[in-house]
Amino acid sequence: MKTQTRGIAFLVGLLVLVPLMSARADSKDERDRLHNAGEVMQEILNVPDDIPQDLINKARCVIVMPSVLKAAFIVGGSYGRGTMVCRTGKDFSGPWGAPAMYALEGGSIGFQIGGEATDFVFLVMNDHGARSLMHSKVKLGGDITAAAGPVGRTASADTDAYMRSEILSYSRARGIFAGISLEGSTLRPDNRADRNLYGRSVSAAEIIDGSEVHTPEAAKGLIARLDKASPRMERS
Repeated sequence: MKTQTRGIAFLVGLLVLVPLMSARADSKDERDRLHNAGEVMQEILNVPDDIPQDLINKARCVIVMPSVLKAAFIVGGSYGRGTMVCRTGKDFSGPWGAPAMYALEGGSIGFQIGGEATDFVFLVMNDHGARSLMHSKVKLGGDITAAAGPVGRTASADTDAYMRSEILSYSRARGIFAGISLEGSTLRPDNRADRNLYGRSVSAAEIIDGSEVHTPEAAKGLIARLDKASPRMERS
């Protein structure tokens, strides 16, 4: 009888511990992703021909997708995972806030060429684009306007195409940084990853609002780099 009782207790213990261990492993994945996003942003900001300063200053949010494998997009349903960090405040005029996790899903023929890992960076350029991303899945070039971003700190960024676009997209592969069109692809909040990271169900809007969560330690490098690059938002 005692043996049977011990066996039942052991099984109950496993049922409790396995989900906890899985949650901790998933949380580590998200923390690693945040750390990698910070490294990607730092490396991009250190190259001579990176994102024009006036675009960084006008951006409401920045999305970083580290090490997306293009080959994964050959089969539908594969996606890249990363994070979105926005300026705080109702008008996005405050300091950079806590990260919400995001997923990039393929729809562009460009994803189907090559197999090297590629980093993607997106600048969200107006309030409508930021709020759309906070609440739902959006299709680039459909639900919100998108364009390949200009490159170079002194590049002209005031053309109609750039001024009209709600998202500007960039890629880095094999050390080459360039603007890239990702029309047809989608971006959406990764609710499961947010739950893993923060330990409870919390929406992207609640995270970006800044009142529901504390910034994870793993995200502080990314946020510090954004604060240094652009401490204040400039409206057009």
